[in-house]
Parts: sequence; structure tokens; C-alpha cells
Amino acid sequence: MATSSNNPPLGPRYGLGRPGPSNQQAQPPAHHGTNFTTPAAPSAFPSKNAQRLESERLERERAARTERERMEALGQNSLAELSEEQREEISEAFNLFDLDHDGYIDYHELKVAMKALGFDLPKAEILAILQQYGVQAQQAQQQRGKAPVGKHGGAPNRLLLVFDTFQTLMAQKIQTRPPQEEIIRAFELFDEGGKGRITLQDLERVARELGEGLQQEELIAMIEEFDMDGDNAISREEFVNICLG
Repeated sequence: MATSSNNPPLGPRYGLGRPGPSNQQAQPPAHHGTNFTTPAAPSAFPSKNAQRLESERLERERAARTERERMEALGQNSLAELSEEQREEISEAFNLFDLDHDGYIDYHELKVAMKALGFDLPKAEILAILQQYGVQAQQAQQQRGKAPVGKHGGAPNRLLLVFDTFQTLMAQKIQTRPPQEEIIRAFELFDEGGKGRITLQDLERVARELGEGLQQEELIAMIEEFDMDGDNAISREEFVNICLG
């Protein structure tokens, strides 16, 4: 049977053939009520404000490092001028309060160690020392090649002071301490019990501790020579006058 060329092709309704191409281009679906913008690509360079903050931070670190090195150099000079007894006193004060003997002390240990050496500083000054010369607990543990355990492990941001720094700082403080303060500290070592005077029994005790073979007559003569008020003892004022000449 012949077909007419004027009949239209069967459409997709019957599954035969495909719709012909349209002269109108397809339009993207319209969006209603929402505007979409393409996010800007992140800048490859930091902002001027970030650069300024970083520069200021580096400058602060450099200044702090320079000051720390200057103070440590001064402390080393002061340490060389101390007597062997004074250096031992510093070591004993540190070791006494470094309870786990890891070579570091924290705020509370530093405060009592300095007080044992005659420096009773307020909290603000102790914190200033740690902020300028201390290291973080986590950093200290890493330097020793150990995991952060023990008394300092629970607070990785806690500041600690290493022995070498403590030694140089205390040496400098001892060197700059007024002579009269050093004399009074020596008096207190003789004056057992804080009586305010040195008796014959005090001199005998110190002589035994130092291993000095002094006779009692010699010790009595020492007291009589400097006892200005005749009470058979040496007062604080008399002791200071003896030492200052």
C-alpha cells in the first residue's frame, strides 16, 4: 500500500520515531527566590594586617630572646663570682623542691626555692620570671625524650624553669643583694630558734657542724669581745657591726 509523503511521522507517543530538532535553544531552568553566587577564590597572599601581626610577633620574640641572652650572660658572670658555698646553696635549694628530679621546677616550687635563698618575691614577679625564661612542660618533656608524664604531664602549657637558668638568675640576685641582707642571713644561720641573739650554745653547734675544733674558752672569748651590752650573747646589731667592721 502506498503511503503519502504528506503524512506526518509518527511521534514518540507510539514509541516510534523521535521529535525533530527545535529551532529554539533549550533554556536553563529558572530559579525563583534564591540568588546563587560563585564563591571567591581564596587569596594566595596574606593580607597586610596578617603580615603586620606576624612581623610584630617575630619582633617580640627577637627582643625577648636578646634580653634573655643578655640576662643569662650577666648571670654567668655573677655565677663565676660566687663562692663555692653559695653555688652549693643554690643547687641545694633547687634540688630540695625538684621532687621528681627532672631538672625543672614549676611556679610553686620556684617560689619556695627562691624564698629558701632569701628572696620572697610576690606572685607577679615569679610569673614574670617564668614568662621570660620558662619553657612549656610539653616542650621540656620532648627535650628529654620522654612522654609528658609525672607531676608536669597534666598541664602541657605550664611554664617550667630549668636548673641552669635558675642557677644564673639566683647568682645575679645574690650578687646584687645589699651586703646587710647577706649579713642578716648569716646571723639567722647562727641564731637557732630565732631568739634574736647568738649564744655560746649556738657557736658550739655551728663549730661542730663545720668540723672546727674550737675549745669552749675560745668561743667564750669571741662572745666577750663583741658583746657590747654584757648579756653574754651577740645581738643582731652587734653581729652586723662585726661584719661591716
